[in-house]
Amino acid sequence: MGTPKPTTNNQQPTTAPAGRYPRVRVLVTGACGRMGREVLDAVLCESDLELVGAVDLQAGEGRMPAVTASGKTVDGVEVTGDLGEALQKCKPDVMVDFTVPAVVMGNIKTALEAGVRPVVGTTGLNEADLAAIDALAGKKNIGALIAPNFAIGAVLMMKFAVETARYLNQAEIIEFHHDKKLDAPSGTAVKTAEMMLASSSMASTPTSVTVVEGARGGEMSGINIHSVRLPGFVASQEVIFGGLGQTLTIRHDTINRSSFMPGVILACRKVMSLTGLAYGLDKVL
Repeated sequence: MGTPKPTTNNQQPTTAPAGRYPRVRVLVTGACGRMGREVLDAVLCESDLELVGAVDLQAGEGRMPAVTASGKTVDGVEVTGDLGEALQKCKPDVMVDFTVPAVVMGNIKTALEAGVRPVVGTTGLNEADLAAIDALAGKKNIGALIAPNFAIGAVLMMKFAVETARYLNQAEIIEFHHDKKLDAPSGTAVKTAEMMLASSSMASTPTSVTVVEGARGGEMSGINIHSVRLPGFVASQEVIFGGLGQTLTIRHDTINRSSFMPGVILACRKVMSLTGLAYGLDKVL
């Protein structure tokens, strides 16, 4: 048998019988980053979730206090730099990962090998990575959830774009992020293009353009994607459709990183009843 395909093309993950899990134990990797600190705050606010651990490479071989985005020091939780050790000691049910592309795949494998369900917002994973994650999660008989974007509004933006692509078959995507974001184009832009292409007859040939060397732009099966990286942005994306005598723009703006937290919390709950990989928050809405 071949490697199971991840749930990237409208394939639904296997769902276990419904039921409430007592106090889902959560460990956060990238706990000192901007997103990680938001996750710490969000988990602490939920009565059915328990924050049991925090990991960040900033801690090195030592330990440091876990501090949330609101400036609260978390009692009983210290940040360590060793994920394997933290998983063994804290025994979480779920690992939430907001780190960087260079380390995320290793973190996911470490978590799955330990029987811990990863909920991942870090982008930069490719199709081979997703297939490997799906296979390992299936082998361990647990779930994994990876989402290019955890904002509910962003998921709706993608769904609206897919619907529009049935009627207007030429489009371009412009995505805007802060200047510290490491990857371009964003995972959200790539996922949006994939969904549009899978559900429509988008034009196979892009509009002829001259690309300036070094420009952040490229073409994905007929859809041009443009990336903007500037201070002041958090995350925004617009999908622009063109037709005879008309254009239509669908845009989503993330004003604050707290907008991602309802999706992260939902994922922490839903991943407990999955087997295999769910790619995209839309798979569990």
